[in-house]
Amino acid sequence: MSGQSITDRIAAAQHSMTGSAISKAVCKATTHEVSGPKKKHLDYLIHCTNEMNVNVPQLADTLFERTANSSWVVVFKALITTHHLMMYGNERFIQYLASRNTLFNLNNFLDKGALQGYDMSTFIRRYSRYLNEKALSYRLVAVDFTKMKRGIDGVMRTMNTEKLIKTLPIIQNQLDALLDFQANPNELTNGVINAAFMLLFKDSIRLFAAYNEGVINLLEKYFDMKKNQCKDALDIYKKFLYRMTKLSEFLKVAEQVGIDQGDIPDLTQAPSSLLEALEQHLASLEGKKTKEFSADSRATTLSSAVSSLSSTGMSFTRVDEKEKQQALEEEQARLQALKVCFSICEGSHYIHQNCFDTLGDLLKPTVPAHSQGPVMPPHSGGKLLANDLDSSLANLVGSDNYECVCFRPDMQWTQPGEKKLTGGSNWQSKTMSSTTAWSPAPMPPAPAPMAFPMTTPQVPVYGMVPPQMGQMGGVPVMTPQPMMYNQPVLRPTNPFAPIPGAQVCAQNKQPK
Repeated sequence: MSGQSITDRIAAAQHSMTGSAISKAVCKATTHEVSGPKKKHLDYLIHCTNEMNVNVPQLADTLFERTANSSWVVVFKALITTHHLMMYGNERFIQYLASRNTLFNLNNFLDKGALQGYDMSTFIRRYSRYLNEKALSYRLVAVDFTKMKRGIDGVMRTMNTEKLIKTLPIIQNQLDALLDFQANPNELTNGVINAAFMLLFKDSIRLFAAYNEGVINLLEKYFDMKKNQCKDALDIYKKFLYRMTKLSEFLKVAEQVGIDQGDIPDLTQAPSSLLEALEQHLASLEGKKTKEFSADSRATTLSSAVSSLSSTGMSFTRVDEKEKQQALEEEQARLQALKVCFSICEGSHYIHQNCFDTLGDLLKPTVPAHSQGPVMPPHSGGKLLANDLDSSLANLVGSDNYECVCFRPDMQWTQPGEKKLTGGSNWQSKTMSSTTAWSPAPMPPAPAPMAFPMTTPQVPVYGMVPPQMGQMGGVPVMTPQPMMYNQPVLRPTNPFAPIPGAQVCAQNKQPK
């Protein structure tokens, strides 16, 4: 739990005591630690979005609450967690975001009190605008462009002209918001902004792939469109060329910060002669005199442009498929590790707590019928409440490590044997005889009483007779005496009557 603040640990402890596992996971994914959200927390939240009994609006609202924090680290990580769930979580999550009237209102966010606060606040404002635009796109077309089917029979390639002209500007707006992040290599200086940049990089590949296929479909239909449609299509294609240039700059930054060259797609632009052919065709529809391309020349130019853009699309698809394959291999390795873990846990009286945290509430520890007490997960020992607040909170929250302890080489797990009621490692059983009376074990010698010097004055206690001094082994010791209590003094009923044995009042005496 290193790197987390006291505030993070208090919040996690509160959620642990209230039993809110989702709020606890959100809290741990959005700590003040200057690093990206941990994968184990993100995986758990993704799993929650796939469970029908999980309140998705409550999960989203918890993330919105974290964006109200004054720390740029917490706000940035809340946005990253939201983006991650939009990409990899169940579609119910992005559906809820799209149904809201407002999402992130961080246009005026500024952290003045932290290191890198001013610089990171700028990227937080840009990042939040992209997430808002991503949710708005889903609201308008009821589909996530980064997840739609691609290829010759994909959504964008088979879309009709009218719908295509309305859909491509929506993709353009989302891509503009993404590219407006504008992070230079020297500004990607910490794990938080790097995590956000990686998600934007993955989104840019999938988003532009859909954009590219839509433009291919647009070009194939261009020379059969009406005049107004051709005008809109030409404007879309010009903006497409500009955004391809900006995307190329974005991918160069990705290459400079260490992303593998094989994970960066190649951009192949269409020949410049295509733009000239499109403009001349529109001019001819408007009745303007211009040099027209022959049908063969126009077909050749169009075929060359479609081939170039298709090559770009294949490059994007190849990178996307590579990422999916890597994710699949990681998931298979994780499942295999869990199988090994469960095989170790099988037959024991509990399921190891890290196995339990990995799958959330899917697995519950089972209590055998012969169990004498509640089933408890393995604990490293120690008190729940330590002498200092930091250690106490760490013990209360518990370890957030989702890796199974079965694989720790420093711990050895043995099958619990039969419990025997013994008095310790040196205990020996005693056989009782019918002729011999039972005698208790000898008591240990009592500690020697404290001795006082003879010259030390002893102050008697109220209601006790002063003890007498005795001799034990030549050492003066306190001899225990029986307690004696005095009879209570009887008071007269008249408070003004004289008390027996009292002295005469001083005012009745004659002055000397």
